[in-house]
Amino acid sequence: MHFDSPFFSNLFATAQQVLILYILITVGFAADKLGIYTEKASRLNTNLLFYIVTPMVIVNSFISMDNSPEHIKGLGLAILCSFGFHFIGMILILPLFRKGDIRQCGIYRFACMYGNCGYMALPLAQAILGDIGVFYCSAAVMVFNVVSFTHGITILGAQKDGFDIKKLLINPGTIGVAIGMPLFLLRVKLPVIIATPVSALASLNTPLAMLIFGTYLANTDLKTMFKNANIYLVSLIKLIVLPLIVLGLLTLAKVPTPLRVAMTLVSAAPSANNTVVLAGKYDLDTGVASKTVGLVSFLSIITMPVMIALAQM
Repeated sequence: MHFDSPFFSNLFATAQQVLILYILITVGFAADKLGIYTEKASRLNTNLLFYIVTPMVIVNSFISMDNSPEHIKGLGLAILCSFGFHFIGMILILPLFRKGDIRQCGIYRFACMYGNCGYMALPLAQAILGDIGVFYCSAAVMVFNVVSFTHGITILGAQKDGFDIKKLLINPGTIGVAIGMPLFLLRVKLPVIIATPVSALASLNTPLAMLIFGTYLANTDLKTMFKNANIYLVSLIKLIVLPLIVLGLLTLAKVPTPLRVAMTLVSAAPSANNTVVLAGKYDLDTGVASKTVGLVSFLSIITMPVMIALAQM
């Protein structure tokens, strides 16, 4: 057994990212227990996270990209692949979690198809593929934000009054793309006085989301986390079924290896932190959301390296 093999390198890289995630969550957990930063306070920060930080993440990913013909083509392919595997996820969840507590069913369905592509996938892509991996994953992050704030909030049951086309078109994801895409295509170089605040606000995304997650977890009965059969079904779909389908289709399509690895990596990422934050915003069961994201993230330590290794073959 060679511990310097690609499989174990991927295993350690994945475990490190999950550990960092749990440290940030623990800070939020402790802050709630100590009364420093409580769940009530964290709920007030969700709009800050959605309407300011999220668009800045997308804009920052665009202005960080080098605009070259090769990169524009690669961006197009990555966007197409990203929309493709999100569409596959939509099909997979259609028959799932149709009965039960309405405040929980949407959470399970959201967690099945929306992954932690920003926090988990980007660092792993950097470690495994270098800058080109970050480039492809940034495109996936952009697509994630567009789709999760449209289709995602719909399956959560947030659109209680019907299909609101205005909310589906004007949301943090589409706003970020509307600002960032023209800057990228027109090769606009933002002055430092603007680019620096954009980057600073974008960097709040992971720590703020994790702190909010931690406060919700502090108010959850963790003893039941490993006893919930629905969470294991979510894990099966999100960590194994979806990435295997994506990998199979990309292999058949003979896409370039870096793109195949990046897209498999993104599709294999554990359930998104937004599962918890959106549950809090729309008054759903944050306890179930926290337990789902927590357990799926833990299990991803085992599954992600396997998927990455398969993609690299």
